[in-house]
Amino acid sequence: MQLKNSKIIIIKIGSSLLVENNKKIRKKWLASFAKDVQRLKSKNKRIIIVSSGAIALGCKKMKFSKRNLKLDKSQAIASIGQIELMNLFSETFSKYNLNISQILLTLDDTEERRRSINAKRTLENLFQLNYIPIVNENDTIATSEIKYGDNDRLASRVAQITNADTLILLSDVDGLFTKNPKKFKDAKLIKKVTDLKKDIHNVNIKGITEYGSGGMNTKIQAAKICNLAGCNMIIANGLNMYPINQIEKKNNCTWFISKVSKLHARKKWIISSISPKGELIIDDGAKKALISGKSLLAAGIKKVSGKFKKGDHIKILDNKRKEFARGLSSFSSEEIDKILGCHSKEIEKILGYISKSEVVHKDDMVEI
Repeated sequence: MQLKNSKIIIIKIGSSLLVENNKKIRKKWLASFAKDVQRLKSKNKRIIIVSSGAIALGCKKMKFSKRNLKLDKSQAIASIGQIELMNLFSETFSKYNLNISQILLTLDDTEERRRSINAKRTLENLFQLNYIPIVNENDTIATSEIKYGDNDRLASRVAQITNADTLILLSDVDGLFTKNPKKFKDAKLIKKVTDLKKDIHNVNIKGITEYGSGGMNTKIQAAKICNLAGCNMIIANGLNMYPINQIEKKNNCTWFISKVSKLHARKKWIISSISPKGELIIDDGAKKALISGKSLLAAGIKKVSGKFKKGDHIKILDNKRKEFARGLSSFSSEEIDKILGCHSKEIEKILGYISKSEVVHKDDMVEI
């Protein structure tokens, strides 16, 4: 398990690694991290950094407390902090001849196909220009409805759209433990996870969410997205100086190894969607047809729930309301409500215009 075979590496760092107790900036640590990045770049690695810290640095500058900050105030503070954050990176990285750029993303930028492709192209162009993208969630405009909620999942989505080989989540713990290491002395570090269901079956994730920046649950969710995208993931202690070098030398971390081959880019994006817009409940006949590789037709749909547009992500549930597939809808929820249970030849007459016969095309669908 080494980074030497990884061509594209995403590194996520939390605000606690940049700002100590929301007061002192850890400049020496950031300099050591920049040297790590410089070394990876010298080996022709493509690096993307997903960084928190805008609100923390904004609060530091304005002498505010992060506690009890209302949404509108925190968005304003994030706007101030973004400048501080990029200045900090620029000042530090320039000493090692590293060029940086800034990319701010919202949930829709990775969930909507067209916008995710645009984001990917921008990142690829920055690689060609020899710039290191610094990615952050656009906290200045994001609301609870359109937020990733944590940078662990944001980083996993960036890894997915860029076809990254490895995602490194730098946390304040060494990795995933069998128990909360701050409470139990007999807690053991899990060095390698190859099967997310089997290998962590006996791990009480809920009981260990208290340790680690952002909680361990969000990191497991990020691992699931990476696993489906054919990307390996690492949880490692980022508090150490030269954190990436520590991973390579000591390997005192948790590796999540993806056994999934690189899925088709379109299907990879579909299956790892964070927020499907609606659900379709289908009959047994339709399920059997889908399993055999056919498209979903209106005749097999029993019920539609949620409001969504043409092209949105949706879940496909069987008679028992168990999700077994995801896909991109060729119709809006209102249109499906009118044509569900109907034969494909009747669609034009019901809707009043010519449309596709497939509600979800087989090329736009992935079994879970």
